Amino acid sequence: MKTKMSRVDRKCLHCGQMYTPDPRTRDRQQHCSSPACKKASKAWRQRRWLSKPQNQDYFCGPANVLRTQQWRKSNPGYWRRGSRQRDALQDDCRIQPAENRRDKPTPLELALQDDCRTQAALITGLIAHVTGFTLQDDIAIAVRRIHTYGQNILGMEPGMEQGGYGNGCQTRTTS
Repeated sequence: MKTKMSRVDRKCLHCGQMYTPDPRTRDRQQHCSSPACKKASKAWRQRRWLSKPQNQDYFCGPANVLRTQQWRKSNPGYWRRGSRQRDALQDDCRIQPAENRRDKPTPLELALQDDCRTQAALITGLIAHVTGFTLQDDIAIAVRRIHTYGQNILGMEPGMEQGGYGNGCQTRTTS
């Protein structure tokens, strides 16, 4: 069972004022959030970090000098550049000019009933693509064979036509 943690104010090491520490860092926070105290906190943390023996020569030595010289060579004028303006997370919405509409629709914009007129060409092209045939005679033979397969699947016998606009199960005998 969790217990509610009580709110404990703490005295800032820099200004001496009482403050409520951030709950996420309550065990480590030593300074309040005023700008002067934040600056003092950073200086205090840097002094504490540099006082440790393993950090004494962190920025010294020939390896670090060489690394710094190479970085400065690859980034000339870094310190002379002004602060870059940050790009916005979202661009401004620009007004888009109206497009000219065409009088004739392209094949992709045809209505379904207009597109039905192209079904014969579509089926012929599909059969040619699937079978690899390019001659009309070969495509005609393939169409007859596929048509016969379709009739067998639908249970139609030769001489029967599909009737109506239903689901394809209605058949009628031609006379």
